[in-house]
Amino acid sequence: MPTFTAFTTLDGKDQGEALGEALEDLDPAPTGVGVFEIEDGSGRWEVGGYFEAAPPEVELALLAAAHGAQPFVVSELPETDWVAKVRRELMPVAAGRFFVYGSHDADKVPEDAEPLLIEAAMAFGTGHHGTTLGCLRALDRLIEGGARKSRVIDVGCGTAVLAMAAARIWPEEVLASDIDAVAVEVAEANVRANALEGRVRCIEATGFDHPEIASAAPYDLVFANILMAPLIDLAPSMAASTAQGGHAVLSGILVHQADEVQAVYEGAGFTLEHREEIGDWATLTLRRG
Repeated sequence: MPTFTAFTTLDGKDQGEALGEALEDLDPAPTGVGVFEIEDGSGRWEVGGYFEAAPPEVELALLAAAHGAQPFVVSELPETDWVAKVRRELMPVAAGRFFVYGSHDADKVPEDAEPLLIEAAMAFGTGHHGTTLGCLRALDRLIEGGARKSRVIDVGCGTAVLAMAAARIWPEEVLASDIDAVAVEVAEANVRANALEGRVRCIEATGFDHPEIASAAPYDLVFANILMAPLIDLAPSMAASTAQGGHAVLSGILVHQADEVQAVYEGAGFTLEHREEIGDWATLTLRRG
């Protein structure tokens, strides 16, 4: 069955969310709608929908005009076995002592590596993206430096690959949280696949507000691989939830955004220990003063 997409851009979060809601009322209705900030500093937002049949272009044009958006770009996607495609293209990734792989590459796991199994069907946050790779490398550096972390949380965990990496090293239970219920289900499946039940606990939560997350604070190590805006919003609560001398590893940050994020966290009581840039992405390792 063919899949059609319709995407546009416009200024402002409120306008984008209003257009996204209007898009859901089309006939035929989209199977999914997304509203995302374009992380290039422009302040523009992208709104898109996925359709099982060709969307009504006249109605799309009217919606775009009514909300001050650019004309929708409609495309038909070819039928693709995405899992098979990802399996072909998703090569294993080594990040220090950690080795991220799919089951189709199980024979490639080095004997001295800490293995992290992420299946192709659950491939967001696998270590291939510069942000996840940077966080895994940051963890490896902390371990090499003799760090011993007993209270660890992965905020915005995605696949929970970072939480699982920490659980491979230290015996205490690691918390992994995400605002998306589907992401939490994926994280739980990955925890089971890696035989880490009882070592990683997955929670649907926003930031540090969940009672279980709040009661376990302060943390010795916080991972937050999300985006610049939520990272900045989290700075005060992350400072309050991180132990003196504890670390925060932040990513999801474009290189040109890193100075601003660093400045906000320094203002909240952190100092920069290490910054790594991988492609367009930066990872910051910060210490709570």
